[in-house]
Amino acid sequence: MTSDPQSNEVDESELRDEADIGRAMRGSLIVLVVLALIGGVAAYVLTRPKAAPPVRESKLAAVAVRERPMVQVPTTPFTDITEEAGISFVHNNGATGDKLLPETMGGGSAFLDFDNDGDQDLLLINSMDWSWDEPSDRGNTSALYRNEGGKFVDVTKGSGLDVELYGMGVAVGDYDQDGLVDVFISAVGTNRLFRNVGEGKFEDTTETAGVGGEEDRWSTSSGWFDYDNDGDLDLFVCNYVGWSREYDQSQGFQLVGGGRAYGRPQNFEGTFPYLYRNDGDGEFTDVSEEAGIQIRNVSTNVPQSKSLGLALCDFDRNGFMDVVVANDTVQNCLLRNGGDGKFTEMGAICGIAFDSSGNARGAMGIDVTSFREQSSVAVAIGNFSNEMTALYVTKAGRMQFYDEAISTGLGPSTRLLLTFGLAYVDYDLDGRLDLFCANGHLEEDINRVQPSQHYEQPPQMFWNAGPEFETEFLPVGKEQLGEDFVEPMVGRGASYADVDLDGDLDLLITSAGRAPRLLRNDQETGHHWLRLKLVGDGEKCNRDAIGAWVSVTVGDEVIAKQVMPTRSYLTQVELPLTFGLGEHDSIDNVSVQWPDGEVVEIGPVEIDQSHEITR
Repeated sequence: MTSDPQSNEVDESELRDEADIGRAMRGSLIVLVVLALIGGVAAYVLTRPKAAPPVRESKLAAVAVRERPMVQVPTTPFTDITEEAGISFVHNNGATGDKLLPETMGGGSAFLDFDNDGDQDLLLINSMDWSWDEPSDRGNTSALYRNEGGKFVDVTKGSGLDVELYGMGVAVGDYDQDGLVDVFISAVGTNRLFRNVGEGKFEDTTETAGVGGEEDRWSTSSGWFDYDNDGDLDLFVCNYVGWSREYDQSQGFQLVGGGRAYGRPQNFEGTFPYLYRNDGDGEFTDVSEEAGIQIRNVSTNVPQSKSLGLALCDFDRNGFMDVVVANDTVQNCLLRNGGDGKFTEMGAICGIAFDSSGNARGAMGIDVTSFREQSSVAVAIGNFSNEMTALYVTKAGRMQFYDEAISTGLGPSTRLLLTFGLAYVDYDLDGRLDLFCANGHLEEDINRVQPSQHYEQPPQMFWNAGPEFETEFLPVGKEQLGEDFVEPMVGRGASYADVDLDGDLDLLITSAGRAPRLLRNDQETGHHWLRLKLVGDGEKCNRDAIGAWVSVTVGDEVIAKQVMPTRSYLTQVELPLTFGLGEHDSIDNVSVQWPDGEVVEIGPVEIDQSHEITR
């Protein structure tokens, strides 16, 4: 068999081509590998971390341990003298088992000198049996007590205040400038204004004055102040929620585990407050809408506020009184008075509307004071159980608040209790304002569903240790205050006055459906004091001098207080101002800034006495 020469030539050519291709591919692979190695080395060089600097040994600073100043909370016992003083009043909330929301909320009071004899009388506000229930043997009228040397005599009958209404709170002030203090009572339904005509008599001037409000409103805290600086007293009235018996019962509120419960404010619509301008002739004009105090929910356009507490103070120092309203489960309001008859709502902008997490709380009682030697202003607001009492602090003259409840020590001790009324009061006369709280739950059966909660709760006192201490407000216990003070009760309003004229301040706690408690201050600290009553001229300044500021200079310290009976919850405190002087045995100067801005230097006055300053 022979081969094909032509065929052999073709095969050799193909083999040479394949060999050339193989050599080319191997060369390319080698080039790629070399390039990859070069790129990797370059990338490593460019991206490798810098070498760590050499370790150098540093000398550590000595650890400094801050020494906390030693502090001794004073022993200042209080004695329950309610019965001994002749006070037999028991609040009637009308409860018969239906558990209607107003039954949980009432119990206002006012200290006032209605007979101008120099001591503090007492008005206790009552609610009444519901009109649809069978009458009970409980009282249905408020009670007026005349102070006779520390003993109280019931002078209600024939006073004109012995009228039946479902009362809530009270505001006292001389609205007609005749030198006699008048009385406004807020209510579920029509509110009432009673003019003091002297000799222990009051006449109902509600209709002629035009301050009764709407019949279906539920009014709560109220206060007299001169918002337009015309020399007479105007009236601000808080309203709570839109309420009716039918709506309340239709909600079917139930306790965990069964049984009817008192309703939640979230289930009721908000309402607008009232602002009444005093026209100077015994009549008032409702300027609520034009003054800009009717705040609406921006999302739903319905009334926003569910107001329970009221405080009045010129925060920005523009010469006109601003208004702070404590709202229940919706944001608090700060109404800035522009001086042109109009208010601007600034609660959220100023930081007083919510808690630090941006949540609204169940706010009730409220008070405001000059704080930290006049460098700041502090607004305290009592809140619902498991919500701390708020302490909103701003620099004096500014309106930017920060809640310092935790940093001052106030917050943790108030979280568990349900605080209604609260008031700043210098109970030990050391010159620093302490904080007094009235506590009590809404629901009688709350312990059955929340073991940590009780219907009756002890009042609280927080001693102001001063700004130099890490914990500024210290809770004071039974050892210092006595058993009578810490006795649990269904607390509502917290008020104070020097009922026995011994220079220190006695305390009053009202209750819902129960008796109030009058606690006599039996402190024996040896601290000096000064009491001042201001009287306006009735022209440039209202006769009660409400809104005036008094500054007392003792050594390097200046103690400043505002004449303002509207504090706490549904409540009024006495008009005279009590200044604790501590161990100072003299005063360098007393200065008065009247409501119209005029400042008068009084000079030094005798201590451990009461003085009257007239415009």
